[in-house]
Amino acid sequence: MGDNAALMRRWFRDVWRPGGEATVDELLASDATGVMEDRQVHGRQDFHDARTLLMGAFPDIAVEVDDVVEQDHKVVVRWRATATHSGDSLGVAATHRSVAFRGMSWVEIQNGQIVRGWDAWNLGALLQSLGVAPADVRP
Repeated sequence: MGDNAALMRRWFRDVWRPGGEATVDELLASDATGVMEDRQVHGRQDFHDARTLLMGAFPDIAVEVDDVVEQDHKVVVRWRATATHSGDSLGVAATHRSVAFRGMSWVEIQNGQIVRGWDAWNLGALLQSLGVAPADVRP
């Protein structure tokens, strides 16, 4: 496993836990850009804001890395997540339902930091499992 693959394993291990803000600040370039399933982020603060919303809705989220492919400065990660919808930060009252979803992230890394990323996961199926229409969610 190369350095960039190890960086991404660390990202998924540490960012989606309480206190993960420090890892974001360390591993995400200050001017990074990203395309998430429901938004685009520009810079660390945008990512922190998106992370806060997701973790506010799913405070016990657990993300596991299933596979990592690294080629030079590009890394693709196949991951899966489980969580309980116990917060209302997305503008939807907590349902206390357990959810599980899978996704993939493609990132570019320069000088030990993520500079660009694209996430693909089925937000629609997640919302459907909560009994929520996409229009009901506050981004």
